[in-house]
Amino acid sequence: MADEPDKSEKTEEPTQHKLDEAHKKGDVAKSQEVTTWFMMLGSTLMFALAAPVTANNLMGQMGLIVANADQFDLEGDGLGLLFSGLANTVLITILVPLAFLALFAIAANLVQHKLVWSLDPVKPKLSKVSPLKGFKRLFSGEALVNFAKGLLKLGIVGGVLFIAMWAERDRLDAMMTEDPWLILETFQELALKIFVATLAIVTVIAIADYLYQKNKWWEKQKMTIKEVRDEHKNMEGDPQIKARIRQLRADKSRQRMMAAVPKATVVITNPTHFAVALKYDKQMAAPMCVAKGADAIALRIRLLAKDSDVPIVENPPLARALYASVDVDQSVPEEHFQAVAKVIGYVMQLKRKSAWRA
Repeated sequence: MADEPDKSEKTEEPTQHKLDEAHKKGDVAKSQEVTTWFMMLGSTLMFALAAPVTANNLMGQMGLIVANADQFDLEGDGLGLLFSGLANTVLITILVPLAFLALFAIAANLVQHKLVWSLDPVKPKLSKVSPLKGFKRLFSGEALVNFAKGLLKLGIVGGVLFIAMWAERDRLDAMMTEDPWLILETFQELALKIFVATLAIVTVIAIADYLYQKNKWWEKQKMTIKEVRDEHKNMEGDPQIKARIRQLRADKSRQRMMAAVPKATVVITNPTHFAVALKYDKQMAAPMCVAKGADAIALRIRLLAKDSDVPIVENPPLARALYASVDVDQSVPEEHFQAVAKVIGYVMQLKRKSAWRA
């Protein structure tokens, strides 16, 4: 499109916001060759583990039918029951491998990127039905690369299969004269050899293609300097984001404040509307406010102080004055030194009496 920036201008690494937006739209790094590799791996495992049992079951079923063909009741519902039982066996034989391969197809996508829930890729767009756009995509550089990649993959896989089967040409000739059961075993062995050889080649192709697709996707996500500036400006100017940032900062500050209450020397209350937690020791020039709050926060401070055995002193005038004049992590103003000193002295006296009684 004409309004898209030139690739040479995209010199900046994509921001996390840009990557998140791309993920929401279903624009993720994905290699079809990795999906092919997982499907090939699932097919190989399924063939190696289930093919002998499945083949024996099918041949057993067919053998019973052929051996007892004269004993089947083909009148009325007999023929329907015969084919119904056979169809169920064939259906199970087909559905189990399909379900197994479906799990591997899902795993192929989850390995490449996190789960995506987006309808954007399937939304109808005029560019998808435009003959001119379709013609350009058909003969684009990417289409030519995919075509060349397909031919190369076909040639490599075909060459490997030819080499693998050429060594078994004598066994292939002998299969024509072997017992049917031996033919089945030979076929299974040769087919597994083909699967393993193909899987080895597809592994190399999948790794190379994934690295290529990942790099191509990353280059696509890169941004121009202007895009980075505009995004930063929009992020900073979004009222919801600003409110969320303020909320997060307030929550962290409140958590730090509550963590300091158990270490306080005394909590001065209103008694219900305000609570101010003070800390003092001989090394401090003046008592310091470590927590304060009104109403619900004041209640939390009182409960936490009670659970931590921090003395609680009711002094409404002093509690209101301290709440209004001192912030958290600040020293008590000089005008309140005398009143606070009396409270702390009272608390220290109580502690000495408790220690003497103990």
